[in-house]
Amino acid sequence: MIRLSLVIATYNRCEQLLVTLRSVAEQQHSTEEWECIVVDNNSKDATRQRVEEFCASHPKLNIRYKFEAQQGLSYARNAGIALSTGDIVAFIDDDERICPEFISAYIELFDSHPEAMSAGGKIIAEYPTGRPRWMSHYAELPIANPMDFGAEVKLFPAGRIPGGGNMAIRRRVFDIIGVFDTSLGRTGKRLIGGEESDLFERMAQHNFACYYAPRAVMYHIIPEEKLTLDYFRRLAFNTGVSQRRRATLHGRRLRLYCGEVVKWCATLALCLVHRPVQSRYLIALRYNISRGIFSHKE
Repeated sequence: MIRLSLVIATYNRCEQLLVTLRSVAEQQHSTEEWECIVVDNNSKDATRQRVEEFCASHPKLNIRYKFEAQQGLSYARNAGIALSTGDIVAFIDDDERICPEFISAYIELFDSHPEAMSAGGKIIAEYPTGRPRWMSHYAELPIANPMDFGAEVKLFPAGRIPGGGNMAIRRRVFDIIGVFDTSLGRTGKRLIGGEESDLFERMAQHNFACYYAPRAVMYHIIPEEKLTLDYFRRLAFNTGVSQRRRATLHGRRLRLYCGEVVKWCATLALCLVHRPVQSRYLIALRYNISRGIFSHKE
């Protein structure tokens, strides 16, 4: 019986996807209790060929390929949900690798905590070309979203939600609140986000418990092209656009604007205790987020 369905949405990262799939193949949990669904979100590279070759070389794994022509991460994840059969649906991305006990950790958490409706695990950032000098904790958050709340299972900290590339949700949650909002989330190379925040906000409205699963470890691989100032600016701008879209959906634009003023004050204070090069990126982060919030351009 399938207990957990692991959904991987991918777009034009066929070689990096193989790194992710190799970590999936190393899972210690019985292959009879989980499946993996790879959703190809209209890739133009050799994604389908690579996945089919991987499946052929790992015949004991239950891996299925799904092509989703509608561009957008939310469309891809929703296609994975529709195809999945497990009572638990977990999500990872195509730029990471997971630890061998990843699937076991989630199944055991939901078994031992029947009140848990969702969960998220530890996220460790990996920099193959080295962690840059300008990287501070705050500048790292939008790029890698590192997450470590200790070694014990517990309720997720207030004000935080699981990372989109390391989360698991009971299937019945989708029956109650719906799936990912397709007006949010990345589309092709556009860096719009917010779909996970929107989903967890809807769960919070139903008081659904979310737990931290420390043994479900994911390593987020950050390539050199994501460490340029141009990428950082684009990511920050689209973070602001995403926040504006969500605020519009939930009728709280004024609160968003007021909060941004407070965050500017905090940013300027942080610049006093960081190196100049780090402060430069903190200012770039805040400026471009504000630009996305206030400019009404996409």
